Amino acid sequence: MARSRSSFVCQACGAVSARWAGRCDACGEWNSIVEELTDSGVGAGPKAARSSGKPTELVPLSGETESAARVTCNITELDRVTGGGFVRGSALLVGGDPGIGKSTLLLQAAAALAKAGRRVVYVSGEEAIAQVRLRAQRLGLGEAEVLLASETNIEIILATLESGPAPDLVIIDSIQTLWTDRVDSAPGTVTQVRTSAQALTRFAKKSGAAVVLVGHVTKDGQIAGPRVVEHMVDAVLYFEGDASHTFRILRGVKNRYGATDEIGVFEMTALGLQEVSNPSALFLDQRDENAAGSAVFAGMEGTRPLLIEIQALVSPSPLGTPRRAVVGWDSSRLSMILAVLETRCGVRIGANDIYLNVAGGLRINEPAADLAVAAALISSLTNSPLPSDAVYFGEISLAGGVRPVVHGALRLREAEKLGFASAATARLNSADRRDGLQISEYSELAELIGRIASGGEMPVAEAAE
Repeated sequence: MARSRSSFVCQACGAVSARWAGRCDACGEWNSIVEELTDSGVGAGPKAARSSGKPTELVPLSGETESAARVTCNITELDRVTGGGFVRGSALLVGGDPGIGKSTLLLQAAAALAKAGRRVVYVSGEEAIAQVRLRAQRLGLGEAEVLLASETNIEIILATLESGPAPDLVIIDSIQTLWTDRVDSAPGTVTQVRTSAQALTRFAKKSGAAVVLVGHVTKDGQIAGPRVVEHMVDAVLYFEGDASHTFRILRGVKNRYGATDEIGVFEMTALGLQEVSNPSALFLDQRDENAAGSAVFAGMEGTRPLLIEIQALVSPSPLGTPRRAVVGWDSSRLSMILAVLETRCGVRIGANDIYLNVAGGLRINEPAADLAVAAALISSLTNSPLPSDAVYFGEISLAGGVRPVVHGALRLREAEKLGFASAATARLNSADRRDGLQISEYSELAELIGRIASGGEMPVAEAAE
């Protein structure tokens, strides 16, 4: 009898080693290496799989694209993030914290597609069929023609999907609960997750069905399992939110058929997730307009302009090493802004405790928020409230200059639509100007600091000749 071969796989990063060790050499995690058999499945050697040797068909680049048509579910925010709907034959991975609303959103999308006459299959590996029906009735979706299954064996799931007409959408909740006979390891291990995801992705390409995989997240917010799963699928969506807020953010971090960094905003209600048509008004709700240290940033999330409140608090520090607390922004970026204020602008701010927060739980990644952060810091330091009807955007250089950013016209249009009267930014092109806004253009950060510290109004830049 042939001897079974095994390898040792890290459950945190998927690295394979020849022997067991207490710590993974690739990612540094302790007690994460588990022995798994490699006689079959993805981890098997070349002899485990035999190829037929038949050549594949070559086709020209130009041709019909009907197989790549999109399936829209008429949930505008979800269709926005996916790039216009689910692409037939694609695989999507949706991750998020437990209880954030992943299953609720996908059940609503399944019901909307079923109502439009699409064939939708919802496979739950975590809940029984009666539990899924109970949740659907609570959301008012009990009459939707969605086909349900409660199964975790990947071979049985694929056989069920291939036995009838090809579905338009397949939802797997969740990928960590699936297991296959080809791999001798527990469900949720790296090899099981990778093999199951590969089999479902292959089914999506062959049948033309859109497959949505739900993934758990780790304590640091990353989708659990090997990173290779994210490379297998066509799109990766993260469902973000805060327990203290009712709204949720669906963010696209990878999309082969649409724009990345696109977001959709939902609000959690008793009847499920409701779309938020004007997220800027939501993020600015209950803003204290007369408080020092509050600045409104005109940002961009994908193709959507958003107005977001940035809050800063600068207080004297009783400690030898001042505190730095940042929520929703890059802490290293804050250190750079503080260094520019100290060195280039002569502002003595480094000896204070500094707290920076992006209101609403949103996370900002673009450097265009530099000017708004600097304005909020100076406003808190000098106890000078900023104008409540002003927005700020612009990148700050290490030399203390204010550099222009992209999509200036879209940012200003969103500010004008929400009733803001003025904007502080870098030098704009004549095409980006808005007649309804009082635009103040700055080439140096020191100019804006002087205006905020003196409590004067922002100067209006002369129109470019």
